[in-house]
Amino acid sequence: MSQKTEKPVLSGQRIKTRKRDEKEKYDPAGFRDFIVIGLNAAGSDVDAIYKFLDSAGSKVDYRRYGEALFDILIAGGLLVPGGSVAQDGDKLCKTNACIFEASDDMASMRSFEQVFVKLMRRYKYLEKMFVEEMKKVLMFVKGFNESERIKLARMTALWIANGSIQPQVLTVLLNEHLVKDSLALDFLIEVFVTWKQEKGLASMMASLKRSGLERSLMEFVPPNKRTEDYFKSVLEEKGLHDVVKLHLAQESQGAKRSLERHLSIKLAEEAPIKEIISDIQKMAAKASIPEHEVVILVWTVVMDHAEWNKKEELLTDQALKHLKQYTMLLAAFTQTTKSELSLMLKVQEYCYENMNFMKVFQKIILLFYKTDVISEGVIVKWYEEAHSNKGKIMFLQQMKQFKEWLETAEEGTSDVWKSGVSQVAPLAAGSSQHIHHKRRRRSFSS
Repeated sequence: MSQKTEKPVLSGQRIKTRKRDEKEKYDPAGFRDFIVIGLNAAGSDVDAIYKFLDSAGSKVDYRRYGEALFDILIAGGLLVPGGSVAQDGDKLCKTNACIFEASDDMASMRSFEQVFVKLMRRYKYLEKMFVEEMKKVLMFVKGFNESERIKLARMTALWIANGSIQPQVLTVLLNEHLVKDSLALDFLIEVFVTWKQEKGLASMMASLKRSGLERSLMEFVPPNKRTEDYFKSVLEEKGLHDVVKLHLAQESQGAKRSLERHLSIKLAEEAPIKEIISDIQKMAAKASIPEHEVVILVWTVVMDHAEWNKKEELLTDQALKHLKQYTMLLAAFTQTTKSELSLMLKVQEYCYENMNFMKVFQKIILLFYKTDVISEGVIVKWYEEAHSNKGKIMFLQQMKQFKEWLETAEEGTSDVWKSGVSQVAPLAAGSSQHIHHKRRRRSFSS
């Protein structure tokens, strides 16, 4: 059996390695030195700084050193955990061409901001790296001095305003030690003040709503000062009244959701109506929810508490029997004209959006009239001027004779509504016994 003879190898032969297989040593310190030397040569000329960084991208790999690059442009050198700049032995390798050493006037800040903007346009892959860098840098806020924090906050506002980062990045500040020392709140307020100055209040408020950041605002306040009064005072002191309003609106929405959940549970448990009224009144008072908003919530939960028949001919009786159980509950939150009108408009909207209820509108309003939920004055006002355009023609036609009767008929002299009332009065009788009549009105005879 023959064996294959190995070919002779020349002495000193070099084995070629493909360039793509060669692994370059990761050397952030060497990258830093190269960038620092170039920035120091550019001086304070922002155009020269960008030109150097633009050309340097073809000589060094920003993909590998993007984090280090942003460290240098923000703090002047490589940041180590805690927020200090790394030293090379006894030597501090740092440049003054950075945010922390720049002038804190807004003209200079805007000028330096453009270095970041243009650099990320030129090297698109840096955009994602920048977001991650900001999450890290914001965690180091405690390690920066007051001047550095202010400059970083102002620049952060500019970056948010131009879309380089999203407002949600600020939630990184919700770290226990940053919140406790009020560093998170101070930073947030400085961002808001600058953001408002640069882009205007409307733009800032819209971005806060889109980002959902308004739901977390109170979490920036130190736990030992976390009260509505303190939060309001520190923001209003800086002219951020509208941010306070946005926060209060968000708090109100949360309270409304809690009220809805509570009411839904109580209805499912078939709790006594008087107990439910007491609970809702206390919750509404605590959260400062006005009555005209409460009655809308009550209506919504009550209507969601039923599975409606799909047959229109059976729906009317079902709706009236269902609502009859809750007229006392609704009447408890229609103690003002505004509340009554709000409820009537909500009923109109509901009947319009749920087509099977289109013909039930008149019957519902009549039930509410008989049980002191809605007064005749409000019905007339709704008919003449305060109605919605949703289903306007149909609903006005339904209510025309009733409105005329309210304005002209003497007690017991009209037969116009006898046929309609006969369907509702028996249902209403049980409820009306429990309601204190808050208005004088003529009675219907069936």
